[in-house]
Amino acid sequence: MALIHQVIPVGVFQANCNILADEDSKTAIIIDPGDEPRRILDVVRDLGVKVTHLLHTHCHLDHITGTRAVREGTRAKILIHPKDRFLYEGLKEQYATTVRLFGLSLEAGDDPLPADGKLADGAEIALGKHKLKILHTPGHTPGSCSFLLEGKEGPRLFTGDTLFAGSIGRTDLAGGDTALELNSIRERLLTLDPETTVFPGHGPSTRIGIERIENPWLQ
Repeated sequence: MALIHQVIPVGVFQANCNILADEDSKTAIIIDPGDEPRRILDVVRDLGVKVTHLLHTHCHLDHITGTRAVREGTRAKILIHPKDRFLYEGLKEQYATTVRLFGLSLEAGDDPLPADGKLADGAEIALGKHKLKILHTPGHTPGSCSFLLEGKEGPRLFTGDTLFAGSIGRTDLAGGDTALELNSIRERLLTLDPETTVFPGHGPSTRIGIERIENPWLQ
């Protein structure tokens, strides 16, 4: 049950795209195909796997811009949390807002394809004999989710922009709620095994035990 895991920072915002591939079943799941779809598809081709699902920790533009092209190249199912649908369907509006707020020169991607299904709290998605459990962790956005993968190499947690190494996600954009985000982290994430490796939506990995003790936002 060997599992391949590759992290690819993509786009202007260097959002982490995680590719999880099961060697036995030759299937894969992609978490947050945020940009540079050709690069993502090249990795999939080199691995020789069939992508079954495109999962989204949340639907800010830097985590969904590549979704349409990756879907077209894989025929995988697109899953988002329904409370982030307004962000997913408003991709071009997000680009206009981002250009205004940050002064960046960004070209909006194509409108995303309709999502094929909903991320539901507590549900599990199969990857060969492995399973990813969905944890609804709202606050950064209303539909923010984290994905927990158990395995013999230790649990891995994909937190999107909810929890970072030494920080938490911003909550000053549409739908953000600081109190809700902190509650999500403390009640849903910090209660996990301290040896759980955390793979955030940006930046380096960390561990739950480290964030419990050292993250200044959580003291």
